[in-house]
Amino acid sequence: MSKHIYTKTGDKGTTGLFGGVRVSKNHKRIEAYGTVDELNSVIGIALTCQVPEVLRVQLEKTSADLFTAGSDLATPLNPPPKFPIPRINEEHAHELERRIDAFDEELIALKNFILPGGTPLAAHLHLARTVCRRAERAVVALAETEDIGNAVQIYLNRLSDYLFTAARMANHLAGVEDIAWKGV
Repeated sequence: MSKHIYTKTGDKGTTGLFGGVRVSKNHKRIEAYGTVDELNSVIGIALTCQVPEVLRVQLEKTSADLFTAGSDLATPLNPPPKFPIPRINEEHAHELERRIDAFDEELIALKNFILPGGTPLAAHLHLARTVCRRAERAVVALAETEDIGNAVQIYLNRLSDYLFTAARMANHLAGVEDIAWKGV
């Protein structure tokens, strides 16, 4: 392994996927896993806030799962990789559903739309939710042209719901009300 972070192999606008295939840096696959990486960075920023332990543990697990999602998206299904690659599976989405259900037990039911904000943690989690939706759109666009399976797309769809609920829980645990949208 090189002791330098730079390889110069991407200087002409291409990058390597797991398995060795090189593609343009504007390829839909790069957009998809790059946006997942951006989402993971936003969660990293959220973790610099004051985070209740229940959310910290979940967000750290989510960060690890997003790294798995990125490696999944960076590795084409065809041809199959020559070495094992961790993949997102349906259990990842089920875990998010269990988290959402547990939070919903504690949160008051929504009667109107809410605006992003409240505590700094909640605001960062709302930002993560919007980046998650963009990542999901990028994955959908990739899936229209390549077989990537459906697990990552389902996971990201559920993750945006979780991040919304986690933002509400962050406010709840801090004793801060969500910001109700008043409309026009």
